[in-house]
Amino acid sequence: MDSAVTLCGTMAGNSFGQAFRITTAGESHGPGNVVIIDGVPPGVPLTEADLLVDLQRRRPGQSKIVTQRQEDDIPEILAGVFEGRTTGTSVAILIRNADQRSRDYDDIKDKYRPGHADYSFDAKYGFRDYRGGGRSSARETTARVAAGVVAKKILHQAFGGEVIGYVVQVGDIRATIAEPAAVTMTQVETLPNGEPNIVRCPDPDVAVRMVELIESVRKEGDSIGGAAEIVAKNIPAGLGEPVFDKLKADLAKALFSLPAVLGVEYGIGFGCVTMRGSEHNDHFIADTAHPRDGHAGITTDSNRHGGMLGGISTGLPIVLRAAVKPTSSLPIEQPTVTRTGEATTIRTKGRHDPCLLPRFIPMAEAMVAIVIADHWLRWKGQAGG
Repeated sequence: MDSAVTLCGTMAGNSFGQAFRITTAGESHGPGNVVIIDGVPPGVPLTEADLLVDLQRRRPGQSKIVTQRQEDDIPEILAGVFEGRTTGTSVAILIRNADQRSRDYDDIKDKYRPGHADYSFDAKYGFRDYRGGGRSSARETTARVAAGVVAKKILHQAFGGEVIGYVVQVGDIRATIAEPAAVTMTQVETLPNGEPNIVRCPDPDVAVRMVELIESVRKEGDSIGGAAEIVAKNIPAGLGEPVFDKLKADLAKALFSLPAVLGVEYGIGFGCVTMRGSEHNDHFIADTAHPRDGHAGITTDSNRHGGMLGGISTGLPIVLRAAVKPTSSLPIEQPTVTRTGEATTIRTKGRHDPCLLPRFIPMAEAMVAIVIADHWLRWKGQAGG
């Protein structure tokens, strides 16, 4: 085969970022998923126990409203860490798969699952791994979540940065979060009575209703979509570039690169379409609480701009939202076609989430943290360290 043709048929796009750059490999039903992280500064405290916290938030089988695939998702640090600290060289992390049931997909290997990438993979490559979606499966995000932990550590160590995500909507049930930057990880993960907040909505009354809806949909053999909000706090002003590498553009790409994301907005988002400029503008004021160079800092009296202007951070909380579609794999019968175009029906046997939102949260946090860490390191390089 001609080498040019061979190159055109290979899978690219497995790396993300510039100064903080991740490269992932792995499939849903392969031996495991691995990430190599370049650009990690030396001396960042990092252990496998650190990685496990967010991996446990992402893992399947954690509650009654997520897929019951059982994966411990124990990370293995293969390189780049010595005596509990990063060395400045590439960090490599492996998360093995342990509970694949590839036989669940034998009956549908020649059928196209509605809402999945089966047809588009065949159209692009002429061949695909049909076991759970292969490379397009959300199982790949284990590697991103691990990398996100490293990014979060860099942000916290550099300027006390923090990234917190939570569920704001499931179906038509919506939480009202008056002050996104005031939401704590405790509110996201734990209900007031001490029980786990399995839906990860910081409004406990709304969280109960969300769980009831998800359970109802699951019993019907169906699924439901929703929305997540992600907030980055204590982020310094000045991160991002003014044209193609806008911070908002890279954050949008990061979130859109996650499976099942159909929409991304920041700040007031689509709410701006009915506003006048006089209503939308955030007015600049002196920030006496955060002096800079002996003078009052600068802030705004509101945050409709979502912490970014001109694609560059302003120092206010960065607030984003992502719309996540209903899970496409369903046990109920749906019409489809085979690879040869023959009409048929399909039922998906595998174990799937009736709602993706609870496990989506650590994935979204990871991608936001990765982008901000990347821009922080790029800005640090431009500023001469």
